[in-house]
Amino acid sequence: MAVRIPFPKDEELDPEVRDLLAVLPLNLVRALANAPVSLREFMDMGGSILMRSAFDARKREIAILRVAHVTKAAYVWHHHVAIGKTTGITDDEIQKIACDGPVQAFDGEGNLLCRVADEISLDVRLSDDALSRIMEQYGNQGATELILCCCWFNLVSRFTESTRVEVEET
Repeated sequence: MAVRIPFPKDEELDPEVRDLLAVLPLNLVRALANAPVSLREFMDMGGSILMRSAFDARKREIAILRVAHVTKAAYVWHHHVAIGKTTGITDDEIQKIACDGPVQAFDGEGNLLCRVADEISLDVRLSDDALSRIMEQYGNQGATELILCCCWFNLVSRFTESTRVEVEET
């Protein structure tokens, strides 16, 4: 059996965590329940990026999928392919995002979103050129929200891969 951090048993969970799992029965949430002090804040931050950000959802999902691809995060990839499709991302575009090396098969904006995800994921720091381009394209708020999204999903990717969170059985 592969090494992984086991999920806590239901009887070990606080009622609030059990209630959250009843609403969001995700292995990610169950894995985070091992750190209950951080769970609520983690969910709040993720929710702010996914549901309350002003950044366009389709563009956000392109960036998240690229982060998942370059970090080899199967759990994030699986869930965000489904989410991405609800925002209008096509199977053809998903294949473009999943390429090795820099993404060049999109339009200019799609390529830029993937470049930002690549630079943050692989180089940690955005190049001056990429930062200037997203500030010009999206303004200060949009650029900040895009960067925050890519950084957040690097955290999620690294957490799910390091703890060996598997995709939920259906």
